[in-house]
Amino acid sequence: MTIKPSSRGAVLALLATILIWAYSWIVMKQVLQHAGPFNFSALRYSLGALVLFAALAITRQSLRPPPLLPTLAIGLCQTTAFQGLGQLALESGGAGRVALLAYTMPFWSVLLARVILDERITRRHWIGLGLAAIGLVCIIEPWHGLGSTRSTLLAVCAGLAWAFGTVLSKRAFLRHKPSPLNLTAWQMLFGALALIVVALCVPQRPFDWTWDLIAGLAYSVVLASSLAWGLWLIVLHRLPTAIASVASLGVPIVSVLLAWMILHEQPSAMEFAGIAFILLGLIAVSGMGLRNLRAARG
Repeated sequence: MTIKPSSRGAVLALLATILIWAYSWIVMKQVLQHAGPFNFSALRYSLGALVLFAALAITRQSLRPPPLLPTLAIGLCQTTAFQGLGQLALESGGAGRVALLAYTMPFWSVLLARVILDERITRRHWIGLGLAAIGLVCIIEPWHGLGSTRSTLLAVCAGLAWAFGTVLSKRAFLRHKPSPLNLTAWQMLFGALALIVVALCVPQRPFDWTWDLIAGLAYSVVLASSLAWGLWLIVLHRLPTAIASVASLGVPIVSVLLAWMILHEQPSAMEFAGIAFILLGLIAVSGMGLRNLRAARG
């Protein structure tokens, strides 16, 4: 039996999203040398929303907003809180560590999906989550301390906010059936407007317009904020929440590897062990998803 083309496309979208978001953590850390966290996030997502609305117009999709309150809630969680808190955490925390802590998101989202969406958590899902949790503990090594307490708390809260956005997006697809691009554009617009308000209220360093900042902004807007969020919502639309969420743990793994290659931050033995456990967790959860897809065709 073969996997449905729509599911195969969702897997490819998931892989592309992992690569784009993994490198974006390095970019976000670097741009803090040239801009305040909320200033950068507000500009990044304002421009990202414009790109997405342009894509809606070019593809002749509806510009009509999805239901207001659900979309606003997704924007506040997925754009304002997740990105604002994550960028703020990077001020005092390392890019790899902040990414790993923010990616506690899958654990929160699987549990929230059980409560909000009534999605069943199977034995195999629990095994995958358990292996991934062991992997994260190995990578974080809490027995050596978590570094900056402020950065740690901000990163974990960012992951919780993203989990709410993930589950609310899934519920919006089930109830209102918006297109992924339309929902991405409108939630990002609402989230960006909230970030602008925060940026105006919180004192920060002004923009230092260098080519490094411009390059980082271009990557963040076009790829990480626009393309990747659209791909992520396609993934959520076509794959179960548990599979999509746990598979997204590939982002911090790739972030660690990219930091090793680009920033020469060589992982420790415990970090390698953590990556192995997380990969085992991904295999466990993904295997369940493929079995379900085959059963659906049969």
